[in-house]
Amino acid sequence: MKLLSVAIPCYNSSSYMNHAIETLLTGGEDMEIILVDDGSKDETLQVAKEYENRYPGIIRTIHQENGGHGEAVNTGLRNASGLYFKVVDSDDWVNEEALQKILEVLRTMVENAQSLDMLIANYVYEKVSLGKQKVIEYKGALPENCIFTWSDTGHFKNSQNIIMHSVIYRTKLLKECGLVLPSHTFYVDNIFVYYPLTYVKTMYYLNVDFYRYFIGREGQSVNEQIMMQRIDQQLKVNKIIIDCHDLTKIKCKKLRHYMVKYLVMMLTVSTVFLVKDGSEESLKKRDELWDYLKKKNKRLYHEVNKYFLGKSMQMSSRTGRKIIIIGYHISRKIYGFS
Repeated sequence: MKLLSVAIPCYNSSSYMNHAIETLLTGGEDMEIILVDDGSKDETLQVAKEYENRYPGIIRTIHQENGGHGEAVNTGLRNASGLYFKVVDSDDWVNEEALQKILEVLRTMVENAQSLDMLIANYVYEKVSLGKQKVIEYKGALPENCIFTWSDTGHFKNSQNIIMHSVIYRTKLLKECGLVLPSHTFYVDNIFVYYPLTYVKTMYYLNVDFYRYFIGREGQSVNEQIMMQRIDQQLKVNKIIIDCHDLTKIKCKKLRHYMVKYLVMMLTVSTVFLVKDGSEESLKKRDELWDYLKKKNKRLYHEVNKYFLGKSMQMSSRTGRKIIIIGYHISRKIYGFS
């Protein structure tokens, strides 16, 4: 059985997907690399097949009708045979030395029959066109180089959200918890990393700069203009996040606090884009989003409002909306996506 399965969702990726594949191939026979061609219209499938022919024991190619990023991840997970599971987007890549260290940790866990649900490593914003990098690490928030539980975690800074790029889950956990991402929907990476958290009992933080998150490709889903155009999909993901767990019933205070804080971040991002648009329709959608949370879970709504961001995002005056936008431009630097 393979140690680590990595799914690479590919859509019209033929011109750049090789970088992700080549860095993962350095993991050798411990790796299962699943290339999911999501109905590409370029030579993505041909490139994937060529890699499969060259590395038949490591690379598998799956072709499907276009279902979006989430459905490609679903396909990768359904077909994963490795003990652990990771998603690497086709325009990103991993650091080879960090990969070796991660495989060593996972191998040790298996050899010692230790139960590990989630491994966390650092990720790096790679702004290649600007020649800049920003490392997101979890020092202070997570114990290093040991198995720990949610009760052992510390304070998460605003920049230390655990995201899809920083996690490797135990494959069986993802399958048993019933994780299925919606098709034809962007921003489902938030669901991927958020939904399984209540099922995670044991974690391990390896302080290495593993995942390289490429920023700056034209048409990229995290481009601000693209995000504003796809605001309805963001709102859909927000509602799925609200619905997937009753956070007020989580017994572990630190896990509950982290998940509420993550929800606040999600609501804040969507609210800011709606306020920046400023149209009557967008402001109505902002109000509908917060009303949805209030009607779904009144206790959670009040808990979210204890956060400054949670309360301030609902300011309705013109001055209040200006404050929201100014605060957003400041927080962009804190979160590291600018």
